[in-house]
Amino acid sequence: MPLPPTLPLPRPPLAPREWPVWIGVGIVWVLAKLPWPLQRALGVALGALMRITMRSRRHVVETNLALCFPELDETQRNRLLHDNFASIGIGLFEFARAWWGSVAPMRASVRITGLEHLRAAQASGRGVMLISGHFMTLELCGRLLCDHIELAGMYREHDQAALEWAVKRGRLRYASAMFTREELRPALRHLKQGGMLWFAPDQETMRGDSVFVPFFGHAAWSLTSTHQLARLSGAAVLPFAHRREADGSYTLEVKAALADFPGSDATHDTARVMAEVEAMIRAAPSQYLWLHQRFKRRPDGAPSPYR
Repeated sequence: MPLPPTLPLPRPPLAPREWPVWIGVGIVWVLAKLPWPLQRALGVALGALMRITMRSRRHVVETNLALCFPELDETQRNRLLHDNFASIGIGLFEFARAWWGSVAPMRASVRITGLEHLRAAQASGRGVMLISGHFMTLELCGRLLCDHIELAGMYREHDQAALEWAVKRGRLRYASAMFTREELRPALRHLKQGGMLWFAPDQETMRGDSVFVPFFGHAAWSLTSTHQLARLSGAAVLPFAHRREADGSYTLEVKAALADFPGSDATHDTARVMAEVEAMIRAAPSQYLWLHQRFKRRPDGAPSPYR
């Protein structure tokens, strides 16, 4: 059986240095209660403001799009950049709703496929790892999926104690447990006991074992964590795609478990995982978090393309 929810949260951090963060959390909590059509409009406007004012971040997005979509001309990539910032703005409101608001408007139009793959994996007595990427829809769609299954998550802690407390409390409204990237033992125990764990291994990080594997035709420094967790836990690994449709509805797709995974080669398995994430991105390129410097580290020691 899956583990019970993580231990109760400690008392919220209320030291004076946390007060500015609490004020910010309170403002976002209020914004999370606004009507969804208004939030979408505000999100598009916020995304446009970010695109205009955040020049260094815009440069990162421009560089990523040029590297990953060389087949697009400048006009097409510029359109994708505009759409990406609009999606980022909308996504911030989706995060707020998932943590502290209502998802009733989204439940009315969500389409979920592939739940039979989850049931088949569980019927075999194995834990399940759902792998996805850092899309702006990840938190909202994760909450929508939790309407149908008990799902835990693995995440990176926020630096501010007040924000970490507030977000974790919000997530535990729907997730069965939350594990930081450092809490590998309890995450493994969760999987070994038949639990389900959501994990996004697509960002470059200084922590954890990583290798260079192909990603949009370039060598990308990528975590081998999916291979390692599957090898140690015996869990099945299922790709989980999610996106926001043009009509405002949401599509969630759980795919069949990766065959013969894990294998004996961590690099080969990591390349398979990154290929799955790349396919998800190509299906909804404007909704991916292109703000991340995905190709900062180069295999030949060459300078970062973001300079």
